[in-house]
Amino acid sequence: MSGVMKRMGMIFRAKANKALDRAEDPRETLDYSYQKQLELLQKVRRGVADVATSRKRLELQLNQLQGQSSKLEDQGRKALALGREDLAREALSRRAALQQQVSDLEVQHQTLQGEEEKLTLAAQRLQAKVDAFRTKKETIKATYTAAQAQTRIAESFSGISEEMSDVGVAIQRAEDKTAQLQARAGAIDELLASGALDDQSGLAKDDIQAELDRLSGGTDVELELQRMKAELAGGPSASKQAIEGGATGAAAPQDQAPGQQSSHPRFDKQ
Repeated sequence: MSGVMKRMGMIFRAKANKALDRAEDPRETLDYSYQKQLELLQKVRRGVADVATSRKRLELQLNQLQGQSSKLEDQGRKALALGREDLAREALSRRAALQQQVSDLEVQHQTLQGEEEKLTLAAQRLQAKVDAFRTKKETIKATYTAAQAQTRIAESFSGISEEMSDVGVAIQRAEDKTAQLQARAGAIDELLASGALDDQSGLAKDDIQAELDRLSGGTDVELELQRMKAELAGGPSASKQAIEGGATGAAAPQDQAPGQQSSHPRFDKQ
């Protein structure tokens, strides 16, 4: 039972890790890290401000105690000048106690001043690191965005992206249907031309008319060929005679009487 539970726990952790990896965006992680560094920098700066405030308060107390010490010293001098030695001794005793307090506050002031300098230096170093991290963060984010866009474009062109897969299938179906229709139209044209199918519109020609059109087209080609030969041989007049002769040459054998002999000499085979 424990083995089954361990296996289920491993499967759950694996699937959770995969889901988190799919949901994680490095740009958001970098922004979060940068925000935490800014918060830490703010804490260090507040610490510097607190230490500086304490140092300033000590300086005010020192100034006040030193003022009281100077006053007691003046009072002792005046009392001694008036012959009041006991009063002068009391003033000097109080001044001695104040001087002890001044000494203790000066030690605390030096300690606070040292802590302030350390915190100020740490804040400056942390500020430099945060600035460097910010620059690197923006560079990584820009590179990641560009790589992501390039990958999507490449997947779109290759047809392996989820967004473009349906479009690629639709294009393939359209091309297949177009090719099928083109093949069907070509087959129908061939069948109509061969006479295997009848054209119900009445615009198609019968086989006799098609043969006459073919023969007339060949005659036009022969006339054009005779004209070109005549131009090369004797100029435009000869070309005109050749065309007229070619036009009447086809009818001459039909106009000749059946019993009339041709004027051309005939050589009998001996």
